[in-house]
Amino acid sequence: MDTIKNYIKLVKEKQLVQLVLVFLSPVLFYLYSKSSIIFLLFLASLFLLYRVRLELKIKGAVALLDLLLVIPLAGLENSYYLGIITQIVIYAVLAIGLNVVIGFAGLLDLGYVGFYAVGAYLYAFFATSQANNVIPESVYQFPLSGNWFWLFLPLALIVSAGMGVLLGLPVLRLKGDYLAIVTLGFAEIIRIILNNADKPINFTNGPKGLTPVKPPELFGIVMNQPIHFYFIVLVLFVLVFIAAYRLDHSRIGRAWAAIREDELAARTMGIPLVRMKLLAFATGAGFAGMMGVVFAARQTFVDPSSFGFMESIGILAMVIMGGMGNIRGVIVGAAAVVILQLHLLKELSTFLTQLSVSGILYIPSQLDPAKYEKLVFGLILILMCVFRPKGLMPAKRTMELIKGFRKKLSKESPLS
Repeated sequence: MDTIKNYIKLVKEKQLVQLVLVFLSPVLFYLYSKSSIIFLLFLASLFLLYRVRLELKIKGAVALLDLLLVIPLAGLENSYYLGIITQIVIYAVLAIGLNVVIGFAGLLDLGYVGFYAVGAYLYAFFATSQANNVIPESVYQFPLSGNWFWLFLPLALIVSAGMGVLLGLPVLRLKGDYLAIVTLGFAEIIRIILNNADKPINFTNGPKGLTPVKPPELFGIVMNQPIHFYFIVLVLFVLVFIAAYRLDHSRIGRAWAAIREDELAARTMGIPLVRMKLLAFATGAGFAGMMGVVFAARQTFVDPSSFGFMESIGILAMVIMGGMGNIRGVIVGAAAVVILQLHLLKELSTFLTQLSVSGILYIPSQLDPAKYEKLVFGLILILMCVFRPKGLMPAKRTMELIKGFRKKLSKESPLS
């Protein structure tokens, strides 16, 4: 009876549409897995599941049903949308890692993609025959089997975290724009090294990249299908989410927040600034390196062009769009950016091109829609910064400050 009363209350509070979307869209996505509109409605329902007022047990059951049953079954019918969802989860992990550095600790890092590259090349080097250019075949004949993939996940995390510490030690005395410039330089140095480390000893094969990278194996099963990588990244996402959440709600998270708000006050309270900043850098870098291994195995190919400056900006855009400091917010930001770049803008570009070809709409060759996808994405980001400067889901503390500021303004208003 209590459950029925709760549902009646939800209807009265105008949440009926949200409830219908949460419970109906998974069914529709399973039945019509090739529909773009249904796909977007399903993703919206996952977001609404967090917002709608339901018992935690019901939310958990629906989330598990969607993630473990609906998406895989629909993905068997349409691997394209499964690939987009997998990409969203990968970038969600990367955004969570960057959020630790920028959102939690307040350190502007524009070289985050460098750690992503370290993890990718670490696995690709040993999972291809490239390693035999350095290690003679008489010692060991590469590539390593796909079973080593699971060992390289924590190994890449440790190596990338170590790189984060090495980067942090000399630069953490810098702040703001200066720190951003130095970290950007670090990412470019990594990319240039990868691009040129093919002589005199061929470590990276230069701009040609490394291929074919061995896919993961588990109990003799080669995991090279989209559904396999979906479950791999889903497990890693859950682990990273839990780790970031626990850190945010621990003494370490409170120390990061103090450093972000006021370094001088944090030092006065006895917080070890250098150690805490290094920990933030190492944590974010470790998450990126781990996902680099997944990237290399999923693509079966890595090259330096995959880790350029725009990749760092894309991940930064996810954090800003979602809401710096809010783990759930940056997940939403990652989903929004990936859907815009990989789906909506490309669909719009294709639609306009078809109209032009059929003669319904005249579009000059200089205004080819495919050329202006990045421009449209940039305009959307500008509008977001103007109308939602704190992101789609601001951090709880940010929301409290905004509400308090508005309340103070209303009290001080001469009209009140």
